[in-house]
Amino acid sequence: MKKNTIDIITMGCSKNLVDSETLMGLFEANGYHCVHDSKNPQGEIAVVNTCGFIQDAKEESINTILQLAQAKEEGKLKRLYVMGCLSQRYQKELEAEIPQVDKYYGKFNYKQLLADLGSPITASCDGARHITTPHHYAYIKISEGCDRNCAYCAIPIITGRHVSRPIEEILDEVRQLVANGTYEFQIIAQELTYYGIDIDGRQHIAELVSRMADIKGVRWIRLHYAYPAHFPWELLQVMREKPNVCKYLDIALQHISDNMLSRMHRHVTKAETYELIERMRKEVPGIHLRTTLMVGFPGETDEDFEELMEFTRKVRFERMGAFAYSEEEGTFSADNYADDVPEEVKQLRLDKLMALQQRISAELEAEKVGKTMKVVVDRKEGDYYIGRTEYCSPEVDPEVLIPAEGRRLRVGQMYDVIITDSEEFDLYGKIVDKH
Repeated sequence: MKKNTIDIITMGCSKNLVDSETLMGLFEANGYHCVHDSKNPQGEIAVVNTCGFIQDAKEESINTILQLAQAKEEGKLKRLYVMGCLSQRYQKELEAEIPQVDKYYGKFNYKQLLADLGSPITASCDGARHITTPHHYAYIKISEGCDRNCAYCAIPIITGRHVSRPIEEILDEVRQLVANGTYEFQIIAQELTYYGIDIDGRQHIAELVSRMADIKGVRWIRLHYAYPAHFPWELLQVMREKPNVCKYLDIALQHISDNMLSRMHRHVTKAETYELIERMRKEVPGIHLRTTLMVGFPGETDEDFEELMEFTRKVRFERMGAFAYSEEEGTFSADNYADDVPEEVKQLRLDKLMALQQRISAELEAEKVGKTMKVVVDRKEGDYYIGRTEYCSPEVDPEVLIPAEGRRLRVGQMYDVIITDSEEFDLYGKIVDKH
């Protein structure tokens, strides 16, 4: 057991990761040593930052807490704390079920943990995060919460209403990270396009991204989690005109049939969705769209699912993930709809949809063979350096594998790479030699 060492384990999404990094920055400013996501925690104190989004994520968070609770009982750990979405929503239940945890915190009061350990939140803690990603990229969270209230989603119950961070605070954070050598930024929020509405009733995402792009040293900006209804078209202009704003947009569409979109409370129609995608591709040539689709929502018929398959065939998303509906207590759909699509039908639909996307992805990636692309190297693994193009976000998108033999490449460096081969989700390439 290492004295004054704190293990922080992050479950779930990159928004949680930002909270963990903020907490690590606070701990380190107060003399603690932090280790993130260690496979074998060795510190005196462990903090689990939980996810409460869907059933699988909840179970993973609970299993992690139970493992550490056992380590505490065996004397391998002095103190155990839990924070994040799961404990925000189920604090009383967790306190009753797993009393070995010293204290549970929610999603927003976790900084209180420092005071509870006897360390005041000192003035020296100016919000400097401990970045756990490779030094060249970081996640920037621009808001908390969500006002959309989709029928299936528990996020607004957990995180509350949408709250935008002040624009200057975000830009200062980017400048601070650039000064430390970070040049690639994944902009994240539960709902990106809503940014600013709670401040003055207007969408300010285009202004924010434009001003961020003007900061010297920012080389790539990538946008995550947009919403299709009331899309701010001026954002496409920024994407088209600013060379360091990646031609990439993560926009969860969930479904295409009007029946499903209406039941899901998505406030958008099938026709509007097709029009939206067509306009995005027209205004930003070469844009790569990432989306998430859902199968098995209550009331989904074979016809609804066939519409979704047809949509996927027609639109040919460059990136797509899908999941089967799982009922979340307290949501509109849990309270008002019967979960009437059998589990085996959900799984069958999911498998069919992902098999279709696999073929589409293979065809789209194959089109890149022979092209020279700018690639950032993230790490070395075995016989390859692993990198990404501007069209790829870390951890979720295809990677570029560059043979390491006879080469010494620097992690965090950008290289011109000619694409030599492709697989369903990955590319192979070799460095273009400068003469």
